[in-house]
Amino acid sequence: MSRFSSFSKFAAPRRPQAVAEVLGRTDAFAALRAGVEQIAALERDLVQLLPDYLSANVEPGFIKDGTLTLFAAHSALAARLRHVEPRLLSELQLRGWPVRALAIKVRPRAVAEPPAPKQARMTPVGAAALQALSRSLAPSPLQVALAKMAARHGKPVDEKK
Repeated sequence: MSRFSSFSKFAAPRRPQAVAEVLGRTDAFAALRAGVEQIAALERDLVQLLPDYLSANVEPGFIKDGTLTLFAAHSALAARLRHVEPRLLSELQLRGWPVRALAIKVRPRAVAEPPAPKQARMTPVGAAALQALSRSLAPSPLQVALAKMAARHGKPVDEKK
């Protein structure tokens, strides 16, 4: 016997719904929907007005009392954003945004895990070739590096004598 009621097998499958559609169903969410749409429009304008490295790391907040809050991922980006602040403010005003000032704040993002170190592998024949090359060289930093690399990538194949 299934733990689900018998009518569940006849229910229509649920489909993903857009946030705007869900927020548009009731009047209670109207203000929230307007805020979400405003932030989305601000993000589109910021992508067009800022260089790529800034627009990818800056998030708009709400406009409150004529002040738009911008959140930078770290302090160096916030400093750079302060350099372009006058131009950005005038461009936003030209696009019709009711902004008189910008407030730039730092909102650190979660640190992404560093990529895994490369795990390159060499074939035994390649390792043997490096080993043979290192033996043929005079003692030098290159000879030592090649010998270490050959040893790290496996046992050399016995050379035919």
